[in-house]
Amino acid sequence: MATTAPVAVTMGEPAGIGGELTLKAWRARRAAPGATPFFAVDDPERLAATARLLGLDVAIKPIATPAEAAAIFPNALPVLPQPLAVPSEPGRPDARNARPAIDSITRAARLARDGAAAALVTNPVQKKVLQDGGFRHPGHTEYLAELGGEAGRPASVVMMLACPALRVVPVTIHVSLRRALELLSAELIVEAARVTVAGLRRDLALAAPRLAVAGLNPHAGEDGTMGDEELRIVKPAIERLRAEGVDVRGPLPPDTMFHARARATYDVALCMYHDQALIPIKTIDFDGGVNITLGLPFIRTSPDHGTALDIAGTGRAEPTSFLAALDMAADMARRRRA
Repeated sequence: MATTAPVAVTMGEPAGIGGELTLKAWRARRAAPGATPFFAVDDPERLAATARLLGLDVAIKPIATPAEAAAIFPNALPVLPQPLAVPSEPGRPDARNARPAIDSITRAARLARDGAAAALVTNPVQKKVLQDGGFRHPGHTEYLAELGGEAGRPASVVMMLACPALRVVPVTIHVSLRRALELLSAELIVEAARVTVAGLRRDLALAAPRLAVAGLNPHAGEDGTMGDEELRIVKPAIERLRAEGVDVRGPLPPDTMFHARARATYDVALCMYHDQALIPIKTIDFDGGVNITLGLPFIRTSPDHGTALDIAGTGRAEPTSFLAALDMAADMARRRRA
């Protein structure tokens, strides 16, 4: 059963592997029974040039509105035109193309929020290039929170990484480790847990999610002998969540909570900083992980990897994570519609 609207796919970093992923995903999905169609918010000439470079037999068809995508999708990749400022060269980002990449995100997110797109799947961006071009956000998640906000206030969101074997949520995201330690608070943990529980209930059909909360320090602080953040910050947050009826336990030693038996005891792990969450999931399933933004008024997923500038233009990009992101977005859209 397809969703009533197509999924919007963003441009990503024009010099990266996003175009290749989009083309390969269309080839994989065009004839798949029941697959939700998607359209790209991208430069049609860039995608056509990428297809020629890689020898991919993909017809490109510009569209004026997302409503045209479903009829076109079986025979051509529908593209809502977002022209580049200058032609892109694989592996060589150009800050002059930062604005088109940002505009692709903005347009696709607004289409998803307005219901013209069932969901948003974002291709990877090169954050430094965007910031050199005037982007003032640390990454996709923070920008989408702004686009999904109300009355000038950003939406309260979390970044969840998911694969069949593990889901993780970093409480602090795209900041230095030093800054993450400064930001970490009981309030931040509680808010991340609340958004996570609500998102798992609404979008993943988990009626009573089980949360496991990681400690910050080795051995989860070992009663304060290796740091007192667990006593001052993490435990009080867990107590507040339990008082609200959340099924939560911790703080758990981070080095023992990600093996297979441990993972079977919870639905999502709340981690204190970026790498504490992303290292285990990328180790377990590097190609199949999906980045999901919970807490938005629209659905957003993304492949769990970067722009891979080193292999851009070579045809070696692996689309597994991108395809999983498309599947996850379509599944979440069906649940929200139901």
